[in-house]
Amino acid sequence: MLLSCLTRRHLLFAGATPFLTRLSAAEANLKITGMQVFAVNATPRTKWIFLRLITNKGLTGLGEASDGFGGKVQAADLGRIQSTLGEFFEMVRGKSPFDIEAYRQRGRATAMQGPLPVRTAFSAVEQAQWDLVGKALGAPVYELFGGKLRDEIPFYANINRVTTERTPESFAAFAKQAVQEGFQTVKAAPFDGFPKLSDSPAEITKAADLGIACVEAMRRAIGPSLHLMIDCHSHFDVKLAIEVARRLEPQNLTWYEEPVPPQKTEETMKIHSAIQQPMAGGEVLFGMEGFAPLCRNNAVNVIMPDVKHCGGLAEGRKISAMAELAGLQVAPHNPSGPVATAASIQWCAGLPNFMILEHQWNESPWRGDLVNPPEQFRSGSIAVASAPGFGVELNDKLIKEHAL
Repeated sequence: MLLSCLTRRHLLFAGATPFLTRLSAAEANLKITGMQVFAVNATPRTKWIFLRLITNKGLTGLGEASDGFGGKVQAADLGRIQSTLGEFFEMVRGKSPFDIEAYRQRGRATAMQGPLPVRTAFSAVEQAQWDLVGKALGAPVYELFGGKLRDEIPFYANINRVTTERTPESFAAFAKQAVQEGFQTVKAAPFDGFPKLSDSPAEITKAADLGIACVEAMRRAIGPSLHLMIDCHSHFDVKLAIEVARRLEPQNLTWYEEPVPPQKTEETMKIHSAIQQPMAGGEVLFGMEGFAPLCRNNAVNVIMPDVKHCGGLAEGRKISAMAELAGLQVAPHNPSGPVATAASIQWCAGLPNFMILEHQWNESPWRGDLVNPPEQFRSGSIAVASAPGFGVELNDKLIKEHAL
């Protein structure tokens, strides 16, 4: 009876045999029956959106949809967020959480053709299904993907959001503090607020000079041996991107991220071929189709799929394999809350071409306590959880205290 149930579900992961004996008859009939959505007010700029899928057997699975609905989400937006997530929840209601590929086939085209909120909602529901499958099997998600290659995941500290005073002194102070906490790699986006390229040459030069001064200050603060990465947030054109990169060469950047939108593959390739720094990009691209031009043209050295936006864990693994074939590294984009971080850790644990994972550093002092067990960094790394699923549960009490 159990075997026939499993056969009908067409198990999604190869090598599943060790898990089959862990499934009881009750778990084989596991069905998704409900969804809860939580909006957390992390900072005036950052709102975390979590979802919890509920089953008929009491198991729950977590996903995160932060950043997909804009940085200025307010309580009035919650209805819209729940509606978008609800569209994809209806595709899994009454279904087994094991039917992940069936869900992907039902919803992927809608996600791929939709704007960022739609892609993010699709990805969040997929994350929660994997968390549920791991819990049903009593296994961490990394075991469902073939096991782990590392026991710890190194992170870089993205200090950009905490640096509200956009001065060289402020960037330098936070970069130094992050290093003192044990992070060996720092990233910032000192060109945020850059003028339009149609503005006067004097304004553009002034803004470029300020951004470069901020990078120089960060390098002095952390010293010559640690890693420094710069995100340009697509503010430049090809000519300006090359000019700025060449002025930054003495700062020995680990990467130069998205000087132009990553969808502009030819422009990205022109910049890549003209500068010394490695390039990275792809933070909001969806699916293999979104990343294929970057990979097949070696337009960047590092791709940055985000588990919240790229289509989820299954899609992220496919994207990573495509990058591996092209000889590219993967450093997932993750300026996220602790649920997406926990999911990303499980994904990265077994990636052969994994480089480093992002952490939005020092936004909220209570961030780590939003999950149980609490999120803990040691020397800029987090140990890979071996508990079932993603290895965390929401701290409902704290979430209620900081609800939007």
